[in-house]
Amino acid sequence: MNIPQITGRQFATKYALRPEQFAWFLGAGASASARIPTGYDMITDFKATLFCQGSGTPRREIDPSDPIWKARIDLFLSQQGTLPAADDPTEYARAFEAVYPSIEDRRTYIAQKVQQGRPSFAHRVLACMLVTGKVPCVFTTNFDNLVESATTIARSKVDPDKHKDMTVAAIDSADRAARCVRENDWPLLAKIHGDFQSEDLKNTEEELATQDEKMRKVLVTCVGRFALVVVGYSGRDASVMRALAEALTVDGAYPGGIYWMTRSPASLLPAVREFLETAVAKGINAHLLVVDTFDELAGDLADVLSFENALEQHFLEAGPSKTVVSVPLPINEARKDPILRCSALRVMKVPAVARRISLKKSASIIEVRDLLKAAKAGAVIAAAGKDFAAFGSDDKLLSALAPLEPTLLGEMALEPDRDSWALGLLYDAFVRAVCRGRPLHARLRRKGHRIVVAGDFPEEDQERREKRLKALGPLKAAYGDPLYGRTTPSDLPFNEALDLRLEQIDGKWWCVFDAFTHVDLPEREVTQEGLPPPFRVNPAANWLRERWAQRYNRRWTSIIEAWSQVLAGEARACWLKDGEGIDAVFQVGSVSAWSRPSHDHPYFHRSAR
Repeated sequence: MNIPQITGRQFATKYALRPEQFAWFLGAGASASARIPTGYDMITDFKATLFCQGSGTPRREIDPSDPIWKARIDLFLSQQGTLPAADDPTEYARAFEAVYPSIEDRRTYIAQKVQQGRPSFAHRVLACMLVTGKVPCVFTTNFDNLVESATTIARSKVDPDKHKDMTVAAIDSADRAARCVRENDWPLLAKIHGDFQSEDLKNTEEELATQDEKMRKVLVTCVGRFALVVVGYSGRDASVMRALAEALTVDGAYPGGIYWMTRSPASLLPAVREFLETAVAKGINAHLLVVDTFDELAGDLADVLSFENALEQHFLEAGPSKTVVSVPLPINEARKDPILRCSALRVMKVPAVARRISLKKSASIIEVRDLLKAAKAGAVIAAAGKDFAAFGSDDKLLSALAPLEPTLLGEMALEPDRDSWALGLLYDAFVRAVCRGRPLHARLRRKGHRIVVAGDFPEEDQERREKRLKALGPLKAAYGDPLYGRTTPSDLPFNEALDLRLEQIDGKWWCVFDAFTHVDLPEREVTQEGLPPPFRVNPAANWLRERWAQRYNRRWTSIIEAWSQVLAGEARACWLKDGEGIDAVFQVGSVSAWSRPSHDHPYFHRSAR
């Protein structure tokens, strides 16, 4: 069943008509911008702690936010059987109890995390709504006191005769909440899992399995009177979800509807989706409130609600800083055809790890590469701090580097966006990989790598030559000229070629290539005085200029297409069998990047005038 969706702006317009008819429910995500860790952050922290305890790994040596470390931690914990599967609704409670079995320790942990928080822009807006009667009640699973702090400050900004005093009730003072509901004494803040200073806190699976009966009744009663806005709540607590679901059986419950805020509707837990679908089936006006953050929703509300100048100035002072957010691209294209073809191909698979090698005898990277080259090891290597990272056969690496007494130390994670050596290693491996099994030769240079079309050579037999020429057929047809030969009149050898580079854009890897004609120029001799040779003009410059002068757009698109087909597919730097070592395996797409008009502008329709 499809659940209707609504934007923050649309919700704010609806809310402004009857603000006093909406109850709020805040989860951990509502405090994220206030520097309070979310439930997901705490799960990540707990799992990292359990991994370090079980494996003996120092905490400073791991980064649980890194995808590679995250996968290792999840694999280790799944083998231990300590926790349920990742994203299981009970994962938070089980992990918290596993790390801190004592309730005193859990209370101390929560208190330390809460102390990091400061009321955010959204908390200030909500506080202004509370003291002016625009919110009757707020329920929260959070232990922090951000709502109370923000409300105390907001209350001081207005005339005492014009504000409303908020009642705060936790699970150890549920009678206070029940009285407020009974006497319509609003506003109310009900902390259904307790306050960080409470004697009773609900964190473990057993504690969360049942909700305090009095507080549960307060929650059910309120959602029977008001619409419900849920912000920053994942729906992991079975007891809370049961209470919300129980209210669905009461006639007239959720009279103003349900608005469940989410950044991504696809990420909803099954329990939440089932709850909302049941509500829709019962005729309740349930919606997914699609908004990125609580601050963003608060900004939409602040735009349509009226406050005294002092209160408005109060929350505007804490306005959220400018951030980069995802914006959906327009889908209304100006033309059917692209306007620019780019010489770039998606690299859909990039190696994540390499072999770590330690050398007992010190050596420079040049000396190490010379040893590998002399032994014809077919490996790719880079210096990574005191160790080396390599792709290739383990046996050949050990044999070639034997004079330096090498030791294999397992795998090394590659983070090219952070480590220049990792980017260089991938760069070298990629150029070698796209040449293996293809009629291409790699030219690795300090100023950028390139590949050149393989020409004739004396030792080539007829079968191999026919195979090479067949593979080069699409390129030959695209260029319409010989792919290799000798220039005229300078009589220098030439080959069609590409300059290659790897670029990461929006978290995606691209192989960007520039086609050109490579000419082997004779080396210039050093003068008798030992000075560098003087600069001279390229003797093939005029020939190159004439060769490329007639290659217009139609020819260029054919050249890009032909090179795309040559480079596409799986590319392996070493062609190893399973168990021989770590290979650098890439997967290159066959469709080049295109640019299209970003909007339907009259400029793109000018030909129709």
